[in-house]
Amino acid sequence: MIKFTPCFALKLCFVLIFSFHSPVLKAQEMGFEEYNPTSTLVVPENPVMRAKFPFVDIHSHQWNVTQELIHRLVAEMDELNMATMVNLSGKGFARSRAEIDAQEYLNSMIRRFNGVAPGRFIVFTNLGFEGFGSEEWVEKAVAELETDVENGANGLKIYKSLGLSVNDINGNRVPIDHPDLDPIWAKCGELGIPVLIHAADPAPFWEPMDANNERWLELKINPNRKRGADNPAPFEQIIAEQHHVFRKHPGTTFINAHMGWMANDLAKAGKHLEEYPNVNFGIGAVIAEFGRQPRMAREFFIKYQDRVLFGKDAYNKEEFYTYFRVLETADEYFPYYKKYHAFWRMYGLDLPDEVLKKVYYKNALRIIPNMDASLFPE
Repeated sequence: MIKFTPCFALKLCFVLIFSFHSPVLKAQEMGFEEYNPTSTLVVPENPVMRAKFPFVDIHSHQWNVTQELIHRLVAEMDELNMATMVNLSGKGFARSRAEIDAQEYLNSMIRRFNGVAPGRFIVFTNLGFEGFGSEEWVEKAVAELETDVENGANGLKIYKSLGLSVNDINGNRVPIDHPDLDPIWAKCGELGIPVLIHAADPAPFWEPMDANNERWLELKINPNRKRGADNPAPFEQIIAEQHHVFRKHPGTTFINAHMGWMANDLAKAGKHLEEYPNVNFGIGAVIAEFGRQPRMAREFFIKYQDRVLFGKDAYNKEEFYTYFRVLETADEYFPYYKKYHAFWRMYGLDLPDEVLKKVYYKNALRIIPNMDASLFPE
């Protein structure tokens, strides 16, 4: 039997106080955001800061292009071995202004790129949806697209706003497969330019924000990215609209941005490519998905080597290193650069050289017109 003397009670008090303030207990109060242990694993490391072959970044965004910016970009591109950058933001934020302003913005950008660094930059144009639903919108949009291509645009980029936030003149959501857009897709096929289209957001943005959601941390950091079933439509509906466009326009070449959010299900991605022979995948912002399934991803890249194009999305020179390392090396268990995108580690795919060449530049040369082939080895 324990005898509760004053001395014992005092000792018990000290034990309890010490326990509550124990570093061990405090460590257990650490949140998921702070937990980022240094790995004790010792494996060969082969970081890559320059791509093995010259490459095309088919998914970049540059705004307010100046001569100074171009010189800085070219210097960094040379360090990375990036031969050509495709700027998808040809009309930048001007696409929401008057047509003449947006077109002059595009024309000025093309002239500056070609004047300062000929051959190093390709520019895609964008659609403006002001007045969508009116009788004259289709005719004006098709005419503007034709003019943009005549002035040097080599593709059309569709932002995810189509299907999410673009409304018609009556305030209704414009679905990606709206019939008024059919002449646009058809015209791109006629002009021989590809359409790089981003639809929706990752599916977990529509799912409950709980311990089962892989994007929980991203949604906590960026709560505006969380969506409900009707905000503005279910994920599955928006994606189905995009696929309907692919099916209706087999004569138009599409680049499905971000792997169409199927990089986490490569069997599904493979079926997608087989069902739509006019569709290719861009790998921008989904390299972390390949890095956690290296064996299956390697098989996918080899099997569909003619249908995958290198792209990065948000431009940051240092972040390219992770892309190179995943694609080129057989390294194990190395970190990604954004925990809220991938709290797991990466593994290299060690792709064969011929596959790398196709992903890095050969597929882009085949799909995008007017590229300078002399910048590439073969």
